[in-house]
Amino acid sequence: MAQEPTVTSTEATNSASKSPKKSKKKKKEKKVKTSISLQNTLVIGQMDTPEDRYSIEITLTEMLASKGVKAVPSLNVLKLGSDARSLATDSLQKVVAAKGVDTYCIVAIRGFDRKYTVSNKSDDLATALDQASFFELYRTDAVSVSFQFKFFRDNKCVHSEIVKCGNIGSRESVLKRFRKKVGKRIRKSWAKR
Repeated sequence: MAQEPTVTSTEATNSASKSPKKSKKKKKEKKVKTSISLQNTLVIGQMDTPEDRYSIEITLTEMLASKGVKAVPSLNVLKLGSDARSLATDSLQKVVAAKGVDTYCIVAIRGFDRKYTVSNKSDDLATALDQASFFELYRTDAVSVSFQFKFFRDNKCVHSEIVKCGNIGSRESVLKRFRKKVGKRIRKSWAKR
């Protein structure tokens, strides 16, 4: 008759402590890359000064147009000095729709550091236009700037993301980095394929 091995209480404790442990670190979920397939877009800049707003709207409009997207700056729709919040009114939305625009793109500066992240909050167009935070395009002590892009269709947010531009030293370098970084985003996921 074979004898069964005896297990002492110390061995039982050691074997129990060697059981697989659950990892305490949570794995980051991979971002799902989606294309928003822009075709006809109204570009709305929310900047501190009219010059900055004009620069960003025209720059982004030209970049989108070069990738085959029909883009219109909000300055072509609004009267000089008008508040961008009026774009949420039915009458102006009808004017914009008559131009063939189906997507609104709001561009705003959200800060001058690298820590800003996209808000998960899905706002409607009127709320997003009301929440404008106005910063100048370039700040002397800043080394980076974070631009937030929110895209709206039928007054609902369909896409939102942050584009961070680093190594800035002047207003011109901000626009140069903006063209480079945003140009990549347009090619990869914004323009219709």
